[in-house]
Amino acid sequence: MQITRRRFHACLIAALGTALWPEAWASDLVEGRDWRAVSPPQPSSNAARIEVLEFFSYGCPHCADLNPLITRWAKGLPADVEFQRVPVTFGRAAWASLARLYFALHFEGALERLDQAVFDAVTKQRVNLFTEKAVLDWVAEQGLDRAAFATLLKSFEVETALARANALAKRFAVDAVPMIAVDGRYAVVGEAARGHEERLAIADQLIDKARQQRGQEKSAP
Repeated sequence: MQITRRRFHACLIAALGTALWPEAWASDLVEGRDWRAVSPPQPSSNAARIEVLEFFSYGCPHCADLNPLITRWAKGLPADVEFQRVPVTFGRAAWASLARLYFALHFEGALERLDQAVFDAVTKQRVNLFTEKAVLDWVAEQGLDRAAFATLLKSFEVETALARANALAKRFAVDAVPMIAVDGRYAVVGEAARGHEERLAIADQLIDKARQQRGQEKSAP
């Protein structure tokens, strides 16, 4: 699987016309430069799989740039890895509105179609999606039922998902986005990374690191 992921990154970077990350990074990650420990370690929602969390916001331009890359990357992850996205609010009413929009689109089944469109609307077109009315006006323009979506925005499912997202962001001490966390143990730092592609390469290696750590824990007496 490791070779498959590296081939994926090689093809992706070649397509984007960027240079391959330094080969040394593939086997010699440096704590503090490339990654940091999550302290205390956090349990995964599914203990049988390595959980990768992407903390993000539709209001973050860097998250918007990362989104198409990490979406393709996530589709190539091994079967023992589970990828989840977590919208962050930082206590801001505007970003809470964006997080509700994310979850409502997810439950509506329209997230795949409109996910990047939301990023583009907020970060490139400067569309105000920070209030319920603005959100409903926008989703209606995208062909969704306004009344049904209004009900969904205020639903128990959306509020529960939002509360869980806020709790996760607090537990992982998220202070900036995008942030990628692996197996509740490691967070990508990428201080020397030359773009999102190299940060995803670090995430790949942290997945391997987490897998090795799990193996050592299972074999320990």
